[in-house]
Amino acid sequence: MTATDPAAGDDSLFILTACLLTPARFPSVLGDDYPAACAALGLEPYEEGYGLVLGQDGAGARWTVVVDDVSLVAVAIASWDCGMAYDLSPGEDSVVAGLPGWPLAVVTQAPGVPDPHDPEPEEGDPAPLSPPAEGAWSPAHRRLGADEVALRWNEWRERMDPADAPDPESPVAPASSGPDPYDGVRAALEELRGYLVEPPPVGRVRSSGPGGGEARTIRADGSGWSLAARTDDMAFVLLDARPGEVFPVARGPRLPALLEALDALAVRPS
Repeated sequence: MTATDPAAGDDSLFILTACLLTPARFPSVLGDDYPAACAALGLEPYEEGYGLVLGQDGAGARWTVVVDDVSLVAVAIASWDCGMAYDLSPGEDSVVAGLPGWPLAVVTQAPGVPDPHDPEPEEGDPAPLSPPAEGAWSPAHRRLGADEVALRWNEWRERMDPADAPDPESPVAPASSGPDPYDGVRAALEELRGYLVEPPPVGRVRSSGPGGGEARTIRADGSGWSLAARTDDMAFVLLDARPGEVFPVARGPRLPALLEALDALAVRPS
């Protein structure tokens, strides 16, 4: 799979993977919402969105090519997800930008070219994109963790006995003699309710899954927290202040209505 990369002259780009950057579907590693994700790449948050094509040039350098042919990239991703081959070759006229580096970790590499590396910078070039450092904890790691919970919901759900999940908003919740980690969870839930009064930037609340009244998966982010939930079930919250921890939230009397309201507010993949 090849595409022309304007930042690399006439060299071909050997495409390794691709992803969408749209209001309803974007790499959350880039930001809490769609405008923030676009800003991380120096792009305008156009409603139609973009496709991000990650690959190597003939010298092995990493490049992220931004294209405006969203449908083409979406078809390629859907084909690959089904195990089908698809030759993704965006036209030159669809290229919006060529950015050095990759914002996501890519484990494969193009055959017959040098190992992946950042291209030699030229004056005025932006710093190469790079994925979050391993072994650290940052807002990007927190969002990626929530993505993983949402993606592997059944596995996370099987670990949790509903009777053991606290309801942090219960008026009879036991008092804590020390710092309560659920203070951050309560603050996140309160911020989520604020979204219903004053809608947040687009993409900060996203809903995915089947339609027709079936349960939906909710992903939401905010100031130092991320949430993954199912509209028919409980929720999980991750916090910047609690590295690597995942806090279950019971389906108490207030959570169902909040999740349904967030689902109505959320952007959905078209």
